[in-house]
Amino acid sequence: MPLTPFIHVRAAKFGVLPGEADELVNEGMYGKALGLYLVEALRQRGYDAAGPLCEDWGWWVGLGGFPFSFGVTIYGAEREGGGLDLYVSDGATDETRFSWRHFKRVDTGARSAAERLHADLVALFQQDGDVEVVSTTLRAPFSDGP
Repeated sequence: MPLTPFIHVRAAKFGVLPGEADELVNEGMYGKALGLYLVEALRQRGYDAAGPLCEDWGWWVGLGGFPFSFGVTIYGAEREGGGLDLYVSDGATDETRFSWRHFKRVDTGARSAAERLHADLVALFQQDGDVEVVSTTLRAPFSDGP
C-alpha cells in the first residue's frame, strides 16, 4: 500500500493512446497518457521523473534522487460511457529500513517525500482546467469511498 491516499482524476486528454493496448500486461490497465503528462509536469516542479513504464498492475513514473525506490503509480480503467477513471498515488511502500550499522530500523524519509508528492500531484491536477479531480482521499484504486 502507498503511504498517501489515491487521487482519482478524469480528463479527455488522458485517453487511451494509439498502440497503448499492445503494451499492456493486463488488459484494460490504461494510463500511459497520464504518465507522459506527469513526467513533464513533475520535471517542471523539480523532480527527476522518468518513464512511464508499463507494469502488470498499471503504469509507473519513476522518481530519482531518493534513498529508496519511489515514483508515481497509475491505475486506469475504462468507464461506462467512455473515458477513463485514473487513480494515482506515491509508489513508496516502506517508511523504514533495517540498518546493520545502527542495528535497528531507521527512517528513510519516505513518508515526508510521499506527502510532498501527494500535495504536488493534487496541486497539478487542480491547476489544470482540463482535469476533473474526483477524489484525493481514497484508500485504494477503483473504490468509491475513502
